[in-house]
Amino acid sequence: MKSTVTRTLLTTLLVLSLALSVCTVGAFAESAQTEPDTTLPVRVITLNGTTGFGMAGLIAADAAGETALNYSFTVETDASNVTAALVSGDCDIAALPTNAASALYNKTEGKVQVLALNTRGVLYLVTDGSVAVDSFADLDGQTVYAPAQNPSFIFASLCKANGADVTIDNTYAQPAELNAAVAAGEVSLAVLPEPMVTVARSQNQDLVVALDLTEEWDKVFEAGSLVQGCVVVRTEFAAAHPAEVAAFLADYEASVALLTEDTAAAAKAVEEAGIFAKAAVAEKAIPNCNVCFVTGEEMQAQLTAFLEIMFEAAPQSIGGAVPGADFYCILK
Repeated sequence: MKSTVTRTLLTTLLVLSLALSVCTVGAFAESAQTEPDTTLPVRVITLNGTTGFGMAGLIAADAAGETALNYSFTVETDASNVTAALVSGDCDIAALPTNAASALYNKTEGKVQVLALNTRGVLYLVTDGSVAVDSFADLDGQTVYAPAQNPSFIFASLCKANGADVTIDNTYAQPAELNAAVAAGEVSLAVLPEPMVTVARSQNQDLVVALDLTEEWDKVFEAGSLVQGCVVVRTEFAAAHPAEVAAFLADYEASVALLTEDTAAAAKAVEEAGIFAKAAVAEKAIPNCNVCFVTGEEMQAQLTAFLEIMFEAAPQSIGGAVPGADFYCILK
C-alpha cells in the first residue's frame, strides 16, 4: 500500500519525540516510555459512514501486518454502542461525531478527550430543480427537509445567521430515509450528508447540489469551525499510554492521507472494512466528504467554536455545556 513508507516515517518521528511529549490536559505520566508497547491491546471502534472513512486505511494496514501496535478494530452503525464501550472501558479509541463526543465528556465528567478532528462539514442542500436556489435568500418561505438532530441544528444555525425564514421538516428523521425520499422525487429541497448525496444523485438525475453548507458556514461563522467528526480517547488510557497514543496518531494521519493520495485504494479499504457498502460510490463521494486530520491548538479552537454555536442552537445536543480545556488531548 502506498502509505506504508509515510506511515513508518511518521510513526518513527512521533515516537522518538515522546521523551518530551506530554498531553497538556491529560496528565501523562512523567516517566512515560519513549517506545510504544507493541503487545498492548489498543481497541478501536469507528462508526460506519463518513466519520469512519479516515480509519479505513489503518484497518487495511493492520490486516496486512504493516502496523506496530496491537490493534483490534470494530465498525459500528450505532453511536450509542460506541459511547457505551468507551464508558465501560471496552474501547480505548473511537471515531465519533463531535457533538456525541462532547455529550459523552459531559456525561462522564471528563472521562474522554478529543485527539483529532477527522471530518469537517459533510452537508449539502440538494434540489430537484423545481426551486432555483443560489443563496439562503432563495430559501425564504420554503420548506426544507433535513435529518433530525445535528444536520437540522447546523442548518437552523445557518438559516438564522442568514436571516432566512425556513421551515425545517424532520419527517424523514434518518439520512437514509430522507435519501430514499429525495431519490424517489418525493422531496424538492433537502439537506443531505455525503455519501448520501452521491447515492441520491445516482438514482435521480434531476437532483443538483444547490449549496455546499460548509462553504456557507465559513461565510457567516469562523472559517473551518464546521467540524462534524473526531477521534476520541479514554482519558485514563491517554494518561497511562502516551507512546501508544502518539503512535496511533501517526498511523491515523497516514490513513487519512490515503484518501487523497490514492482515492481508489482508500475506497476499496472503506468497503472491505464495512465502513460503507460500495467502493465505487465511496470513491465518488470522498472528495466531497471533507475528511481531515487536525490536532493540537487548531483542533481546540475549531471545535470549541463549533460547540459554542451548537450550544446556542441546541444545548442538549452537546450534553448541556461547552467542554473546557481538559476536553482536548494535545501532544507537545
